[in-house]
Amino acid sequence: MIIFIVLAAVVFIVLSSTVLKMHPLVGLLLAAIGVGVFAGLPIDKLAETIGKGFGELMSKIGLMVILGCVIGAILDKSGAAIKVADVILKLFGEKRPAFAMAVIGGIVGIPVFCDSGFIILHKLNQIVAKRTGKPLGTIALSLSGGLFATHTLVPPTPGPLSAAGNLGIADSVGLVILIGLIVSIPSLFLSTWFAEKFARNVAITENSTVEPPVIIHESRLPPAWKAFMPILLPIILITLASFARILNFPEIWTKWLGFFGSPLISFLLAIFFSYSLFPEYAAERMMACFKSGIEHCGTTLVLVGAGGAFGAILKETTLKDMVSEWLLHNEMSGAYLLFIAFLIAAFFKTAQGSTTSAMVLTTSILAPLLASLGFITPIQITLVVMAVGSGAMIVSHTNDAWFWVVSQFTGISARDTYRTHTILTGLQGVVSFGVVMLLWVLLG
Repeated sequence: MIIFIVLAAVVFIVLSSTVLKMHPLVGLLLAAIGVGVFAGLPIDKLAETIGKGFGELMSKIGLMVILGCVIGAILDKSGAAIKVADVILKLFGEKRPAFAMAVIGGIVGIPVFCDSGFIILHKLNQIVAKRTGKPLGTIALSLSGGLFATHTLVPPTPGPLSAAGNLGIADSVGLVILIGLIVSIPSLFLSTWFAEKFARNVAITENSTVEPPVIIHESRLPPAWKAFMPILLPIILITLASFARILNFPEIWTKWLGFFGSPLISFLLAIFFSYSLFPEYAAERMMACFKSGIEHCGTTLVLVGAGGAFGAILKETTLKDMVSEWLLHNEMSGAYLLFIAFLIAAFFKTAQGSTTSAMVLTTSILAPLLASLGFITPIQITLVVMAVGSGAMIVSHTNDAWFWVVSQFTGISARDTYRTHTILTGLQGVVSFGVVMLLWVLLG
């Protein structure tokens, strides 16, 4: 019964914004209430659970979204985004800007949440589109595809790292990184192809978080190392903090690297460094960046929180227990288990929105069953992590913060985001799982 309730809620969320023309916030909240009522959750606790889910997700990424918006404004107003675009286009050639953005996304998505990476780089989308004449939709979707590929498959992002830990192979995270990179590479090419073919005619709305990029004369652009620093500094610090934990650095090193490598502190350090991008009137110009960044992240924050509210209601239902019980009563092994792991992660992702939560939920169900099903070696368990990560790509829609970040920070309507971003995430999941099955044949 609960499965049909959740499926009906997902259908309602989609139809409420595309057919009924409701604001997505209303659709998400009504779906959360509906699931709670029909699943038999205590009526007097529904409002509290919804508020708690909204607040918990906002507490995790709210400040990160705001500071990421500020960094995006800094990249724009200082000319750093133009300089970064110049370097990227010289490296890859102006004839392949979509693939260049997919590669940049793949690199940035390894240590940084895809949401934050897109927010930081969204001004770069506009610069590259203007410089090359490519449609903004093509450039933005290539970037989002690259970010999403490694975000779900390559540690130290929390999803695959948590999945590896849940399945008992935290000590083999290097193997997970290597296999994750292999599995994610075809997704970069897929993202480029799909974006060039299906996103080139997507309409960019004026009533969005998108501002026209600031054009600065080439002689006044910052040096390349300074231009890249607001992007690279958080990535470097977050990566160092992650590997300090993984490689068991001395406790004092782990503590301090963990502090400086937290998203909040690393973003703040990047912002403080950015004062050097403005040789004149730095304080006044940074204030303008703060104002612009904060003004243009309000809608995204609201929708992110609403997705968290829906996910919180779902976690209170019996869905997880039902899936676990079904697995215990059905014997399976080999490729069949990988397929089931893929489907479970896809269901959790589509139903509750969060990729990381879908991976954590799925692997927590599978963890006690792997040994009895013959999954013992690190390579076998790593392929389970990859199957779960592939499933957790399917699909990003309106209950997912990632959907709204791509939509709002590009200026694409919800309908067009479904037709491009949502379909692409589904294709990425299928293609990645195909690579996992091929590796199972070769290595399993």
